[in-house]
Amino acid sequence: MYVGRFLVVAPTVGAYRVSSRSFPNREARDRDGTVTVGPTPDAPETDNPYIAYNCLRLTGGGAVLGNGSHVDPVAEKLALGYPARDALASALLALDFEKDDYDTPRIAGVVGAGTGESDPEAETAFVGIVRRDALLVEAVTEPTLVATYEADSPEPFDLDAGDAAGAARELYDHEFEHAVCAAGVSVAEDGFETAVVN
Repeated sequence: MYVGRFLVVAPTVGAYRVSSRSFPNREARDRDGTVTVGPTPDAPETDNPYIAYNCLRLTGGGAVLGNGSHVDPVAEKLALGYPARDALASALLALDFEKDDYDTPRIAGVVGAGTGESDPEAETAFVGIVRRDALLVEAVTEPTLVATYEADSPEPFDLDAGDAAGAARELYDHEFEHAVCAAGVSVAEDGFETAVVN
């Protein structure tokens, strides 16, 4: 089954995978806490604005995963102290679904939104999607998937990995078709760990 780009988030671990039939010549690059998806050196030239973006950004308010340019404003709002739910909802609403031939939804998630045991969000992650017909943002306590196609409403997902490298590998190897690259993130003692699979 082809679901396009998808992510899975849980309170302390998450991952994002690029799956693509149209633009498979892409890779994930880790740049000190930001993972960027972009064309490989041998990729054909394109003017498509949706193929290169930050898919993972780290802030003190959590790690943000997503399939486009909305990742940056979500991360910026978290850094300013917005609650994860509000950061997701405002950025997804402002940027809306992608204006391409498929009205591709924007998906996003926040891992590690809580800041400590006294914080009510400490064991919660957040997942969001904006489609042509809906904006959904949900708090989740178990691994939850949302994808751009087919699985475009949050649903439970059986994620076994507990660390960034395992989560990235698990999503990359998942049976969904046309894997291109993946990024993973996990909460660590001193912040976050990230990993990529190309």
